[in-house]
Amino acid sequence: MTQPTKYQKIGALENVEQFKNYCAELGIDLPCDDEILSEEQGSPMAQPLAIGSKIVGNRWAIHPMEGWDANPDGSPSETVLRRWSNFGKSGAKVIFGGEAFAVRPDGRANPRQLYYNPDNVDKSLELLRQTVVTAHENAFGAGSSSDLLLGLQLTHSGRQSIPTTAGPEPRIAYHHPVLDKRKGIDPNDDSRILTDEELYELTDCYVETAKAAQRAGFDFVDVKHCHGYLGHELLSAFDRPGDFGGSLENRTRFMRIIIDKIRAACPGLMIGVRMSLFDMVPYQPDPNDAEPGKLGRGVPVEYTLPYSGFGLNRNNPMEIDLTEPIKLIEMVTAQPTADSPKPTAHIDLLNLTACSPYYTPHASRPTFFPASDAYQPPEDPLLGAFRMLNEVRKVKERFPSLPIIGTGYTYFQDFLPQVAQAVVRAGWTDMAGIGRMVLCYPDIIADSLAGRPLDKRRICRTFSDCTTAPRNGLISGCFPLDEFYRNREESAVLRDKKAQIRKKLGGK
Repeated sequence: MTQPTKYQKIGALENVEQFKNYCAELGIDLPCDDEILSEEQGSPMAQPLAIGSKIVGNRWAIHPMEGWDANPDGSPSETVLRRWSNFGKSGAKVIFGGEAFAVRPDGRANPRQLYYNPDNVDKSLELLRQTVVTAHENAFGAGSSSDLLLGLQLTHSGRQSIPTTAGPEPRIAYHHPVLDKRKGIDPNDDSRILTDEELYELTDCYVETAKAAQRAGFDFVDVKHCHGYLGHELLSAFDRPGDFGGSLENRTRFMRIIIDKIRAACPGLMIGVRMSLFDMVPYQPDPNDAEPGKLGRGVPVEYTLPYSGFGLNRNNPMEIDLTEPIKLIEMVTAQPTADSPKPTAHIDLLNLTACSPYYTPHASRPTFFPASDAYQPPEDPLLGAFRMLNEVRKVKERFPSLPIIGTGYTYFQDFLPQVAQAVVRAGWTDMAGIGRMVLCYPDIIADSLAGRPLDKRRICRTFSDCTTAPRNGLISGCFPLDEFYRNREESAVLRDKKAQIRKKLGGK
């Protein structure tokens, strides 16, 4: 049996010099400052940034973070509001979407996801927005929210739809030989495919939800195109016939129609897109590489060519190819000209991520301790985090005037602020976004900007319980480090489920 490679734990590195040396051993040329700079010391993270019609107060953003814990009617529960309050008190000046908000009930990724319910949508969205603003002003003073940019992420989960407790009800853009098999979809069952007519109708649902977000006072909406959900999947619909498949123009039509319709219906509302910049072939555990109680390291699944994925070489899908993503960004940032005066789909900010955590978590959510149903990392997780930063750098070089938010920072852990401020100073991105870290340590942003030492007891060590819990029907939260979740009854249930999984895999 091949023994899994042992990677360096970031938390065991004693100082930034050791971190830099380890990056060098991996061949990673990663910008990283020697110390955390406070706002008073001129931190690049404390500098303002113009986004659309607004000046935001710093270079930190919060990525959408879901908890699988809304009320059944789609309204926010106590735990949802606690999470949004943490977004507000984090100190970040861009809340990029909060969490995915399904534009209609059948588009939910789980039965407890926030969604557009005409009976309560206005009250729900007003409550979410006010929760963020109140928490921000309580933490940083009256009026401090004037340079805060708050968005709502609009989504339909598509292939990942589980709208009721009855189980998955996937709606797909096209039959994908690898992904259909993973989801148990009959490749001959075309009833799962959303028709062109259904997609056109769905664009109106995005518009109605955007209207509600604007009524509630949100500054922008995020037209989600990432992580294997419907918008993202349409970008790789090479073999789909009709208006939404084949050419890049057709495959981007869904995004561009939604943006154009929101522009027309919601004057003054800004628009962002969180997009997976590149895909990879799904991975699975190598059964020949397993240890007792653990799944094996990840290896690519079998696939045929040409492979359907966005931002990759279809004839060598392990190779990133940004040709089409760059063309798409050109489409949604083009300005009207004398030769082409008609307004085009135009976004105000772009949030770049990668792949899908359902199929390639090592590439989209680098972690030392994988979720209980995932494979062991096939590479040092630092390589995955660096890959995302480096690919975003290439986009930023191509689009210097487009506000861009980067992803992949949580895995830097103790050295997250030093990396973020160095990367922003170097022009790799305009803003650094964090996700998982917010669940256990939302104050890491405020602490670093204020010059306070980081609380190492609260730094995310990527234990992945925030993923393992919902995969087992529980709410998501940081059970190891957040006392609020550690003391809930779900914590004991989660421990039992993890023990059962380890035992099933031959562990103790």
